[in-house]
Parts: sequence; structure tokens; C-alpha cells
Amino acid sequence: MHHSIDEIEDRLDRATNLLRQAKNVAVLTGAGISAESGVPTFRGGGGLWEGHPIEEVATPEGFARNPALVWRFYNMRREALRQVLPNPGHLALVALEQRLRDRFTLITQNVDGLHAIAGNQRLLEIHGRLSRVRCTSCEFSRDCPGESLPALPKCPDCGDLLRPDVVWFHEMLPQDIWRKAELAVTRCDCFLVVGTSAVVYPAAGLVQTARQHGASVIEFNLEQTPASALAHVSLFGPSGKTLPEVMQRLRT
Repeated sequence: MHHSIDEIEDRLDRATNLLRQAKNVAVLTGAGISAESGVPTFRGGGGLWEGHPIEEVATPEGFARNPALVWRFYNMRREALRQVLPNPGHLALVALEQRLRDRFTLITQNVDGLHAIAGNQRLLEIHGRLSRVRCTSCEFSRDCPGESLPALPKCPDCGDLLRPDVVWFHEMLPQDIWRKAELAVTRCDCFLVVGTSAVVYPAAGLVQTARQHGASVIEFNLEQTPASALAHVSLFGPSGKTLPEVMQRLRT
């Protein structure tokens, strides 16, 4: 995917013009935007974590079988996030929200909370947030970023086991948040796909939804993805570089 300077400039201009004309913008982000902040993916070779299939530590079945193993995995992930900061890609999306105000919605598949830390407020975290815990029995939930949790955290209200407030494999997305995400996509006239291969459903379907409702689609990914076929403009390279470049052009 080596484009000439002219071709890259042309794509940047086209993306900027689509955004400039947009009255309502929705953005979908995935692991790619966080990778540039150094968020580890935790999937080792063959999708294993310390020799365990990733499904064992990220499914309700795995949690029911061995909650201590699952909590060890999530406490490691929580610990790893302590050092991580938002990157210029995250900050560019904050600038875009400030420009558009209530005509902007950010939908993320990431659980690292970096968009919130960066300053985005119109944020829908469809896979939950790693820093938050919730009770397996009662309604209790709490955001506890940076805190060290015990090996098996218990609910202060009812004493039952807490779990990470994230969506595991085989689980439904939180329906209220998902409905808001779908609504935002049907209402937008420009849809940005950032750092996601857009193959994991149901999030991947949002790209098609945007197209069906007549929105222009701009893709920011390292390389071609299944979303590229649906995009009006694709900008390839690190989103920490391409997003700020587009924002820079919007300001002039």
C-alpha cells in the first residue's frame, strides 16, 4: 500500500472536506488506536495467555469455572494500563468533539478508558471499561482505576463476587449503550472508522449501517481492512499521525 505523496495529499484533502461538510459525525474506534499508546493486546501466540486459550479468561463460562484465573488475567491487564497515556490520535478525537459539540458521538470497542482520560465526553463504551467492576449478584458497580484489587474481589453491598465490567465472548453488549450507538450512526452524515478491522460483529455492522443511511465513511487504519471496501476515503498509517493531520487541515 505505497501511495505517492500526491495520492496521500489527495486523500487527506478528501477526508478533510467530508468532515468539514458534515453536520453530524460518529466515530468507531478499536484496538488500533490504543496500540499506539502501548496498550498490550494480551493475546500471545495462537491466542493464548500464559498457555490458556483467551476464551478461558474472557468468557462467563471460564469465570464460572475458575474466577481466580480470570481475575489474575484482569488484574494484570489493569496493572498494565497504569502507565498508559492517550496518544495524539485520542487527542485529535477530543478536538473533533470540541469542534462539533453535541453533533458528535464516539463509539469504542476498547475497554482501556483512554478516550475518557483524553477528555471525550460523548462516549459510548460498547464493550465496557476495564477499570470498572460490577457485582455478579446485585446492582453494585464502581469505577476504580489504578486501584489494586484483591485476587477475588467481593461486593461491599452483598458480599458476592465482583467481576470486571467488560463484555466477554458469548455475552450480549449492554443494550442501552448499543441502541445509542446504532442511533448515532443512523443520524450521522460522516462516519469515521479508526483502528479497527471492522470484522467483529455487531460493531462491524455499524459501517454498513452508516452507508445504508447515506453517510460518507472515512477509514483510518494501518492497512487495508474489510472496512476499506465500504470507505469513501481510506487513510493508511498510524491513526496517531493521520487523525491529527486531518484535524490540522480542518482548522485552516
